[in-house]
Amino acid sequence: MNAFAQVRAARKARRIPQLLLGLMGYGSAVMLLVQSGLGAASWNVLTEGTAKSLDISFGWATNLISLLVLIAWIPLRELPGLGTLLNVAIVGFAADATATVLPNPQGPLAEIGYLALGLVALAFFDALYLGAQFGSGPRDGIMTGLVRLTHLPVALVRTGIEVAVACAGWLLGGTVGVGTVLIALCMGPLVGCFLPLVAVRLPAVSAPTRHTR
Repeated sequence: MNAFAQVRAARKARRIPQLLLGLMGYGSAVMLLVQSGLGAASWNVLTEGTAKSLDISFGWATNLISLLVLIAWIPLRELPGLGTLLNVAIVGFAADATATVLPNPQGPLAEIGYLALGLVALAFFDALYLGAQFGSGPRDGIMTGLVRLTHLPVALVRTGIEVAVACAGWLLGGTVGVGTVLIALCMGPLVGCFLPLVAVRLPAVSAPTRHTR
């Protein structure tokens, strides 16, 4: 479903606020994980390393990477949706805004608390934003595009992307830790639990009837 069809689809009064809340919450959850110091998701490791290398904020690095990844959709022939475009515009700024008010964790227990809360929040807000049915984020589009072109299993492609991105981020100075592994193992199951609870059901669009003479 392209961006225009997504906007024209039913239940916009719920779907649009859900999309915006999901994206803002996702950005805040990302910063919780980064601030924990125990390791964030692989793409966030790359973002952290990019921010350090370019001496820019985490949010600006998030937006920059999202934009570059979105450009990479072109040879993969992926079509962005409204959620894809707003992901580029909102998530990074939400992460930066959270960083301005979020205190640094004091001690191991606080770090573990940030990691646990950030992981659950990341999965919930990811499901919330995906459940609004306005399209996937830029990074997910890379995965689906490569799966379609290579005909390799989703698990293999996803794992390869995650490992490559985490290694690149670590080389740039990003933090890889136990949290990185925990997120990789738990994100899928958690999103799978939350998504049925928040997904907006859209009425099926029936195909036009052909009249024969």
